[in-house]
Amino acid sequence: MEKKPRKTRKQEIVQEEKPVDKAEEAANLKRKPSRRPMWTGSVAIGLINVPIKLYPMIYDRGVTFHFLHKPDNAPLRYEKVCTKDNKVVPWPEVVKGYEVSKNQYVVFNKEELDAVKPESDKRIRIDKFIDYLSVDPVYFYSSYALMPDKSNDAYGLLLQALESIGKAGVGRITLRTKEYPVLVHAYKGALVLTTMRYGYDVVDPGGFEELKELKTPEKNELELAKKIIKDLSGEFDISEYKDTYRAKVEELIKKKLKGETITVEKPPKEEVKGLMAALQETLKQLEKK
Repeated sequence: MEKKPRKTRKQEIVQEEKPVDKAEEAANLKRKPSRRPMWTGSVAIGLINVPIKLYPMIYDRGVTFHFLHKPDNAPLRYEKVCTKDNKVVPWPEVVKGYEVSKNQYVVFNKEELDAVKPESDKRIRIDKFIDYLSVDPVYFYSSYALMPDKSNDAYGLLLQALESIGKAGVGRITLRTKEYPVLVHAYKGALVLTTMRYGYDVVDPGGFEELKELKTPEKNELELAKKIIKDLSGEFDISEYKDTYRAKVEELIKKKLKGETITVEKPPKEEVKGLMAALQETLKQLEKK
């Protein structure tokens, strides 16, 4: 039997680089619209029914790390283990339980939970129309693209009507195991659904004790601060912002694949300045630009 030639270190590196290339390719694919809807149903306004399909449009392209076994770099596997007999539990034996007290659970099966799902599991009923900008952004959760589901005429009518008057429909949708309040609004020539948090999900920052210790700033400090804000004012452009941490990690990956030694450099300590000195120096730096 003919022996296969042993791979050189260079060939091994090339092969190791393939997963990175695939990861980059997958990240690029995420920019394209998904072709598999994550929810199908309809938008209902009175007696008007608009069948739609819901697609994800928000993707987190942050750095993803895997947990490995340090001695051999093998990936770790997570299993469902029973805390009573310490045995791995097969999926058919897994049920959902709600903890009512320590180690006391109310158990549900799928049929019981499906039976109590609200209308919003299949239909987004619009309760009212509001000004989109009247909603505090702190309540926004995530956004999804709504596409017509053999309902081009009704979809196009609703889209053009919302675009022309700048309103958004308020309703509800159930995704997986939670019902969300939502806004249905026009965005870049399409209908978009934005899920929101409930009022009780958002903490009022005014309740923090630290705010009670704030002092009234000196008049000259306030004037300098307002001057700095005005000098730094401009138009917002999201394309100006990139994930620099992700870029630096990708650069480290390339260096490690090439066998380069990574030297960790600690950033220099920042000089601690008084508030007035920091304001004055910041203003001087802005004037030089």
